[in-house]
Amino acid sequence: MVYRELGKTGLKVSEIGLGCEGFIGKSMEFTDELFALAFEHGVNCMDMYSPNPDMQSRVGKAIHEKRGDFVLQAHLCTEWKNGQYQATRNLDAVKTAFYEQLKHLDTDYLDIGMIHYVDSMKTWEEVKRNGILQYAQELKAQGKIRHIGMSSHNPDVALEAVRSGAIEVLMFSVNPCYDLLPGDEDVEKLWAGESYEKPLFNLEPKREELYETCQRLGIGITVMKAFGGGELLTDASPAGKALTVAQCIHYALTRPAAATVLSGVHSKEQLMDSIHYEYASEEEKDYAAVFTSFPKISWQGHCMYCGHCAPCPKGIEVAAVTKFLNLSRAQGEVPETVREHYAALNAHAGDCVECGACEKRCPFGVTVRENMKTAKEVFGR
Repeated sequence: MVYRELGKTGLKVSEIGLGCEGFIGKSMEFTDELFALAFEHGVNCMDMYSPNPDMQSRVGKAIHEKRGDFVLQAHLCTEWKNGQYQATRNLDAVKTAFYEQLKHLDTDYLDIGMIHYVDSMKTWEEVKRNGILQYAQELKAQGKIRHIGMSSHNPDVALEAVRSGAIEVLMFSVNPCYDLLPGDEDVEKLWAGESYEKPLFNLEPKREELYETCQRLGIGITVMKAFGGGELLTDASPAGKALTVAQCIHYALTRPAAATVLSGVHSKEQLMDSIHYEYASEEEKDYAAVFTSFPKISWQGHCMYCGHCAPCPKGIEVAAVTKFLNLSRAQGEVPETVREHYAALNAHAGDCVECGACEKRCPFGVTVRENMKTAKEVFGR
């Protein structure tokens, strides 16, 4: 298992994590079996958006012996009411639900306290105005949550929160279909068929800006909906063609700032499908070829960090150089951390001899040589 730094939190999370959906309504035996398999393969993190007390209690028992080594991301602003989950912005309800959650999980802290489901500017303002954000800060000061996060499907709202400096972790929906659509307060539009009826071209600029801003500011991204609720794995995919689990995971993990993909598995077989990513060949992970075959979606001219440009005869990591260049473009200057990471590369854009081999291999028609010239100017080497 590969472990990644989760932004500036100091936490290291496994590339493959667990979502909680598959544990709802299941037995203790099932919970123990899935966690045993997850632990065997090095999974060390989980998201729990659901306040279901039965599920929380089972998960608490399953991770109890490993709690100090396990990264638990759970949500504020969800409550269990009348036998079902619901989101709430009522501060008293948030407080009650938080302590109920700790009791059920048999723990005295959360690694990440995630402010739940902020998809509109109105909700973000409400979170700040009615004391929820302040409450999260108080919990952090008390050590009851170690880091403050927020979950969202809307890049416009997520950018506002990230830039505010109030959150350290962003839980965001990342996959190659949703990434084409503009931000919207109606999350249903992400999987609505009509959203994909017209041809779509390249990564939506706000989403690209969001990922690059998170990378620059050290905000770690925990990925939800990498498989679009399973739809991307079938021919009913909005792209018009099925992707594999490994391709979806690889796409998500090649976005700037992404640290872990939280798979909402419902069986041991589904869990192993996700874990297999850690053992998969580069050919299995490769999403470039299938992307170029999508009937109504195009990424022409846009670097997807897929690595098909390699190998460079001068040893330049073209995808890495391009990613650092894009981060600097998004900022309008070269952040110190980006400059340091660029300097640490074994070869730089200035080493390019303009042979064009990378451009011949690029499935998306990226003007790599022009990017290398620009990067040399920006970084000075």
